[in-house]
This record gives sequence, structure tokens and C-alpha cells, in this order.
Amino acid sequence: MSIAKVYLVGAGPGDPDLITRKALRLLEQADVIIHDRLVSEEILALANPQAEFLYAGKEAGEQERVQNEIYGWLLEYRNRARIIVRLKSGDPMIFGRGGEELEFLLRHGFEAEVVPGVSSAIAAPSLAGIPLTYRGTAASFAVIAGHRQSICALDWSAYSGIDTLIVLMGVEQRDFIAGSLIAYGRPQDQPVAFIINASTPRERIVEATLGQVARREVEVESPAVFVIGEVVRLRAKLTTQAFVGASA
Repeated sequence: MSIAKVYLVGAGPGDPDLITRKALRLLEQADVIIHDRLVSEEILALANPQAEFLYAGKEAGEQERVQNEIYGWLLEYRNRARIIVRLKSGDPMIFGRGGEELEFLLRHGFEAEVVPGVSSAIAAPSLAGIPLTYRGTAASFAVIAGHRQSICALDWSAYSGIDTLIVLMGVEQRDFIAGSLIAYGRPQDQPVAFIINASTPRERIVEATLGQVARREVEVESPAVFVIGEVVRLRAKLTTQAFVGASA
């Protein structure tokens, strides 16, 4: 049997209507689906029911173990499957180790292809009525990985002048992130929003200020997209959704 072709597929932010047509076609054809923790059940329900589903969710402290397990599965099924879908939430090449997995696949002789997905970094604010750029308010944005390994190595001064910041995987370290940004010049009263379970029926939005987050006054749960910048104020006029305040 020939070596399986592996597709690194982006599942989008959670809503099954936001996956691409190509992603849907590959899910319907896949023999093996290796999926991350944040891939929704609604998206998995669209896949070939005869496929083998392998859960590759990573909890804190398990990242390297699970990543090695993923590599092991890819090698195990290379001669046993025709199509392997490595299904990642959002876009596979944005903070999802997609580049590392692609490198592994090519090094081991697989044919591999990336299928981009809608990143929650872009989709979550848009769906919440928060434009990342807005004439006269914001002309730039940046996306930051918010887990401990990344934020400890960041040059926070580089983010002081960027209009809008989007932090992924930053709930646990939110007070450190906010405090670091304030220390390098962002105002304490700058508005922020946490978009929890974006694009799903469980979506909830918490608005606060950077200072409140730094003082640990804002309670939120993962997964959430953390948006920082004056564009958050625009939500009041761009959506009719009620927002949940920092005390919620």
C-alpha cells in the first residue's frame, strides 16, 4: 500500500458552518482523523463515521508527551490509511505546531498538504462586533501566544504601540500579560474583551479594562480570545448583544 497523504486541516473557531468546503470534503473522505481538544463535536460529526478518530488533546504539562504520541500515530498509519486528516482548531499554522508537524511529515517521506482554517484570532472578535482595525481608531494588530513559555520570552515593549492585540491561550496568564503591557505604556483604562467559546452556542463575552485584568478582578474560563485595544469600545454600537461586565 502506498504511503498515506496527510492533510493539516484547520477546523475554524468552532461553528461547523465556518469550516471550508475543502476541509469538509477531506473529513468525509478521511480514514484516520487525529483531532485536537478544541475541535467541536459538531465538526467531528461531519466526518466519515467509518474513520478512526484519535484524540490528541493537550492539557497543561502534557504537550511534549502528546506531540510525540501524534508523531507515533502518523508513522503507525502511514501504510495502513489512504487519507489522514490532522485536524486542528482555528488555522493549523497559527500557534498549532503546524509548521513542526509539516516538517516531521516531509522528513519522513509523507505527502502532506496544509488546508488553512479560519483562525479564532480573527473570527472571534469579528463575530463579537469588534473590528480589529477601524479608520481613525486602529490601523494595526498583532496576535500573541499567551501561554507561559511564550510570554516569558516576549519583548513587551514591542507591543506598546500596536493598536489592537489579540492573545490566544492567555486566560491563565491574563494578569501577567495585562501587567506587562501596562508596565510598557498601555493605559490601565484601555478596554479589553474576553470572547469565551467563540462562535458556539456557549459563547459569552466579558468586557473590562486592562487594569482590572492586571489586578485579578476579571474571572473568565478557557477557551477565550483576549482582545485589547480601543476597538473594543466599538462593540457597543456595532452589536445588539448585551455584554457581561468584569464582576460577572
